[in-house]
Amino acid sequence: MVYEIRKAAVIGSGTMGGGIATLLAGVGVETLLLDIPAQGTQPGDPPAKRNQIVLNNLKNLKKMRPPQLFSESVMDLISVGNIDDDLHKLAEVDWVIEVVIEKLDIKQNLMAKVAEVVRPDTIVSTNTSGLPINKIAEHLGEDFTRRFLGTHFFNPPRYLHLLEVIPHDNTDPNVVEFIVDFATHKLGKGVVIAKDKPNFIGNRFMSMVGMQAMNYALDHGYTVEEVDAITGPLIGRPKTATFNLNDLVGFDVAVYVARNLYDAIPDDPQREVLNHPQAKKIADYMLENQMLGRKTDKGFYQMRKEGGKKELWSLDLQTMEYVPPANPQFDSVNKHRKVKPTAERIRLMLNEDDRAGQYLWHHHAFYLAYASNRVPEITESLVNVDNAQKWGFGHELGPFEIWDALGVKETIPQFEEAGYPVADWVKEMVANGYETFYKKNEAGKVVAYYSPQVKDYVPLEKHPLEITVADLKADGKELAGNEDGSVYDLGDGVLLWEFHSKQNTITAKFVEMGWKALDLLNDDAYVALVISNDAERFSIGANLADAMMGGVEGIDAMIRGLQDLTQALRYAPKPVVTAPFNMALGGGAELMMSGTATVAHMELYAGLVEVGVGLIPAGGGCKELVRRLVNPLAERAAYVLPGMQKAFENIATAKVSESALMAREMGFLAPDDKIVMNRRFLIGEAKQHALGLAKTYIQRKPEKVWAAGKEVYAALLLALEQFREGGYATEYDVFIGKKLAYILTGGALTEPQWVDQQLILDLEREVFMELMMQEKTQERVMYMLQNNKPLRN
Repeated sequence: MVYEIRKAAVIGSGTMGGGIATLLAGVGVETLLLDIPAQGTQPGDPPAKRNQIVLNNLKNLKKMRPPQLFSESVMDLISVGNIDDDLHKLAEVDWVIEVVIEKLDIKQNLMAKVAEVVRPDTIVSTNTSGLPINKIAEHLGEDFTRRFLGTHFFNPPRYLHLLEVIPHDNTDPNVVEFIVDFATHKLGKGVVIAKDKPNFIGNRFMSMVGMQAMNYALDHGYTVEEVDAITGPLIGRPKTATFNLNDLVGFDVAVYVARNLYDAIPDDPQREVLNHPQAKKIADYMLENQMLGRKTDKGFYQMRKEGGKKELWSLDLQTMEYVPPANPQFDSVNKHRKVKPTAERIRLMLNEDDRAGQYLWHHHAFYLAYASNRVPEITESLVNVDNAQKWGFGHELGPFEIWDALGVKETIPQFEEAGYPVADWVKEMVANGYETFYKKNEAGKVVAYYSPQVKDYVPLEKHPLEITVADLKADGKELAGNEDGSVYDLGDGVLLWEFHSKQNTITAKFVEMGWKALDLLNDDAYVALVISNDAERFSIGANLADAMMGGVEGIDAMIRGLQDLTQALRYAPKPVVTAPFNMALGGGAELMMSGTATVAHMELYAGLVEVGVGLIPAGGGCKELVRRLVNPLAERAAYVLPGMQKAFENIATAKVSESALMAREMGFLAPDDKIVMNRRFLIGEAKQHALGLAKTYIQRKPEKVWAAGKEVYAALLLALEQFREGGYATEYDVFIGKKLAYILTGGALTEPQWVDQQLILDLEREVFMELMMQEKTQERVMYMLQNNKPLRN
């Protein structure tokens, strides 16, 4: 059977259900969101009253921060209802996702009703964090259960990459294959296949490893603050670390999951970590006193205001009172915290003998040994365990990757002597001469992993669209490079200009490598250029500190250089595709808009934010928004003020998109630019798009832009005055706003007219230089320098 998902339904409109619904709608899937009818209502009551629960949940979802919606426009694809009146509508959908309360009987009863109304080709899944998939749909017949499986999203669904897909004994492999493919490409998820075992992969480890971390702290007198200081970024994990993670997730949720798990895993030799007497007393006390974390404003931490200043106080695990921050220090941490890569830093920390080293050694010994004993019990592949930790919890490394760095052979006897039993297959692996879980080639690229079932290395297959800079470098594909950037051969005649300056700020060396990429593009061997990288952010803009080292002339040279480069990229002889993601701010946004086309990751936070340092965009940003937002109106002889107002507002308010969809609505992306959901495929998708463009590409000439002139300029000034009078803008805001209006209208020309792009570019540069000489701008620059903050526009 060929499956297709054009319309979906989500049953359960809470934070998770609503998040899944908005994710589906965000990628263009029409979605029906159902919940129970409002209490005290009857069939036939007005829908707004009858569906009050789902409507209120959606209303709350829209207010959440970080935002759960890619754009307000996605709400147009969501319809609502309730399970009493509207369950028959499930006959119209291709995929039903059940996301109701984690109680087996409730899920079973609901699934029986669902089975009566869905089509014979509809896929049905349950979103559970650990209930047995097989039990939820038992007795519902082979035809239904072959289309039934578990799909465990992680909260919030928009942001967390991991999706656990859990087939049961009767699930059709074709259904599993389809859902994996749909989730990977359409929803942008990192999918792992888990077995139908308690808590699957992610939550099994979260409970077991999290409880060990707490237990060891209690048994050896570590404070909450001490544990979080050493179990966060130091070892490649998020800042929430251990205890703060419980506050973020909700401690009641963590306790509920852990206590249910204890009874569900009677054969797990390590399950007693879930039943630590003191930890149990602490949990009971915290639940009774509503110390549930951030949702109740108190948990293992509480934000307090002391002396007019906010302080994050931590819970004393002995007295159960909050204590002021102590900023714990460890000699080993100070010694190794800057070591890179993370794997080496962990290895060094575990070899230290101070309190930090001892804690981390025992924590990792339990973690790694436990991981070995869960393969192949909960999943067939050790890669799935590593990916679950990285994609679901933001860890840089999974347990088997860490173990390779520590030395598998050397640590097995150490772990077992300390009471952390290692799985027999790991000992057998080492005894047979396999010294690592992952096999690397001579260039250091991972090419295979060890399979306990095969008892040998098996190839690590990567999706053809997954292209990483690390792999390109390992494969010897670098054609040119300097401190701040490189150019790589992506194959098939496509180049990649990748930058790696500090926070990917734009520097002279950065720009130099851009010109090198264009120079290489002129070679007959190449047909297109992609601009992207593998860093945390695309680019946060120009590094003003770098430019200021050359004085006024250096700043002017930086602006001219960036303008010349962005223009050369936009009107290159062969297609240039920019592939932005995460932050594309200031000059980074200007660079993003400089290509023939853009292939953007959905999580794109783009904006021209120069006013934040008292400046205006000067790398072509003003010109580009006029070209994108005003030109189309002028070409139709339409009223241009709305387009001009949007351009002005984007820049004057330093507005930043909350997604690529919003960036398109703001004008930073063109209507036909492509949006990619899976970050791992971004460079690969951009390459394919570039190859497609190359087939029919004709070099463009710079088109003219519409200078709206003095009347529109006057309208913008009037709006500025109204903002000032209303208290929404300071005098200096108005001063900068007038300069911006002057640029956008072409210098307030007497008559509106088409002008060369260079006119706007020259105005950008002149005003930028003028503002750089302003005392307030210089004060801002000095403040940022003195406080060691990155100078960027």
